[in-house]
Amino acid sequence: MSRLLYRLGKAAALRPWRSIVVWLVLVGAMAGLAGVAGGALHDDYTQSGSGSQKARDLLEKRFPALSGADARVVVHGRSGRVDPGALAVAGARLRTLPHVSAVDPAPPSPDGRTALLTVRYSVQVTELAPKETVDRLRSATRNLDAAGYRVEFGGQVPENVTAPGGVAEGVGIVAALVVLFVAFGSVVAAGLPLAVALAGLGAGVSGVTLLAAFTDVSTTAPTLAVMVGLGVGIDYALFILTRHREGLAEGLDVPEAAGRAIATAGQSVIFAGFTVLLALCGLVLSQNPVYMTMGFATGLVVAFTVLSAVTLLPAVLGLAGRRVLRRRDRAPGATVHADSPRVRRWAEHVGRRPWPWLLAGTVLMITLAAPALGMRTWPSDASSEPESNTVRRAYDLVAEGFGPGANGPLIVAVDLRKTDAGTLPALRDRLARTEGVVSVTPPQVSPGRDAAVLVVTPRYGPQDERAPAVVDRIRARELPPGAEITGLTAAYVDLSRSLSDRLWPMIGAVVATSFVMLMIVFRSLVAPLKAAAMNLLSIGAAYGVLTAVFQWGWGAGPLGLPHGVPVSSLILLPMFAVLFGVSMDYEVFLLSRVREEWLRHGDARGSVSSGLAATGRVISSAALIMVAVFLGFAADPGLVIKQMGVGLAVAVALDATVVRLVLVPAAMALLGRANWWLPKPLARALPEIDLHGAAEPASAGREREPSAAR
Repeated sequence: MSRLLYRLGKAAALRPWRSIVVWLVLVGAMAGLAGVAGGALHDDYTQSGSGSQKARDLLEKRFPALSGADARVVVHGRSGRVDPGALAVAGARLRTLPHVSAVDPAPPSPDGRTALLTVRYSVQVTELAPKETVDRLRSATRNLDAAGYRVEFGGQVPENVTAPGGVAEGVGIVAALVVLFVAFGSVVAAGLPLAVALAGLGAGVSGVTLLAAFTDVSTTAPTLAVMVGLGVGIDYALFILTRHREGLAEGLDVPEAAGRAIATAGQSVIFAGFTVLLALCGLVLSQNPVYMTMGFATGLVVAFTVLSAVTLLPAVLGLAGRRVLRRRDRAPGATVHADSPRVRRWAEHVGRRPWPWLLAGTVLMITLAAPALGMRTWPSDASSEPESNTVRRAYDLVAEGFGPGANGPLIVAVDLRKTDAGTLPALRDRLARTEGVVSVTPPQVSPGRDAAVLVVTPRYGPQDERAPAVVDRIRARELPPGAEITGLTAAYVDLSRSLSDRLWPMIGAVVATSFVMLMIVFRSLVAPLKAAAMNLLSIGAAYGVLTAVFQWGWGAGPLGLPHGVPVSSLILLPMFAVLFGVSMDYEVFLLSRVREEWLRHGDARGSVSSGLAATGRVISSAALIMVAVFLGFAADPGLVIKQMGVGLAVAVALDATVVRLVLVPAAMALLGRANWWLPKPLARALPEIDLHGAAEPASAGREREPSAAR
């Protein structure tokens, strides 16, 4: 494989315009196809077999008017009671809007100052354009504004309105340019990784839009894909560019340096990208369409960034020539130091006293991870939004006027083919007496007299930690055969528990497949085990920091949140998949250089310090870029993306500092030659993969007796 990549890289550098034109055509064609044939984004949180899903299915068949999307118009009198006449006029106008099947007025609040109009649609929220739909709601209720009432909007449709993006991406790109310029001291060298990453990102995002034409793709999937694709795309190009500059420093001409860079670092990029794809494939185990498409979309973008790094980058390197070096390094006879003496001295220092550093690093990571033991996961709702958002203001008005539970009513759907209609009054009485229930509406029977619905108002809001217990009590003691409970809170209960149950199988599958791949690539049992353990440490620490920042509220104010909020259960699976893949990226880049030195010199401890010296600067630069990109997304108004950005930034920062600079050199110094131990029967069975290109063949390293660790 290394020979093929060498020829590919050298040919692209010799005839750069061929590759560049191919990429221009590819990006343009995919963008054009996406504009013509791309699909719309949809969120499908179907949880097959859950109680809330069974209730929704029953409503779709027997109560179509109750099965579609909904919106709430919350009207509040600033100085007195709401006029029923003005409310009736607004209701009549709302009924004329597209896809509206009914407008249900609710009894006013006890003080008469707050009124509710529930707008029911005949289609699901995924079939509506939320922003345009909310604009129509505003137009239909202008008479209420003109009368001096305060009008806010809540419910499914307004809560699905997303703010325009682009700011987070812009912050990440600017930060990446600054870091790259400081690292390389050359405008050309700083711009190349970014340009190549953006080319892969453009093709990948267009591919996600095309994917949406064939299957449901989550509304958050493109943002996650851009977040990850931008970070890893710049990193992949950065690693190859660094190896290319090393070749130029050794006196190679530009095509030869590009060929060798693709054969060595490019091959590492391919395996690193494959590791990320393996981790993302773990989202299939969620059995949830949203997370499966998150994995597909992000994987598609990562694949295109890998492709751009190994095919487009050598072409632009050929065009750039020696301008990727600092001006002073281009002079004849100039000496360019590829490695970092400071990192080498640090690695040697840690290697001389590995136990204290290993214990200190482990204690720090465990301390940071400790808050995760008390993590409460729950999907976000309108109460987590800033007060500038209408859905938050609507939530507060409803909670003040009707009680917090009115923001998350429970819908009990009864199949009257399995339960006698005469039991409905008794069922209503039992539900009303349930602890945590405020009120229950009279049963509403379907037109076919084969189903009934009762609406239960709990005492607690959807995000209250006591709300799930109310759902459990109703399910355990109150429901007759053929009855199920749904609604926002019940659906949240089912979704959170389903995702939590599937987290551990996904972790096991991702760790196992990554371990096997690293064992094949590095021909070792110990190195992959160490890599998996340390990656899990950094992920655990990220979960702990998330708990402290969001759930404990330590970072609520700076992040624009009104108060502490639970960690969204929607991020647990995708965050683990992305973090494990990205952490393995750095592991592949570092271990490939360490193993290269080991095969050359057979010095277990010296190979660690040499490998860290060669990759320390580039890994630190790559980590800074990724942290900047992820923190840019922490400014996103959506809580899921905000939490994902913070979690990924923390994990990458810890991985590039505590893990790579402390735990890895300390552990590898202690293990010595055992780092590369592989039983002989397994060694004969595994395929040979030369990840080092120009390094000595693996057999040479095994035949020579390595020196003992010093």
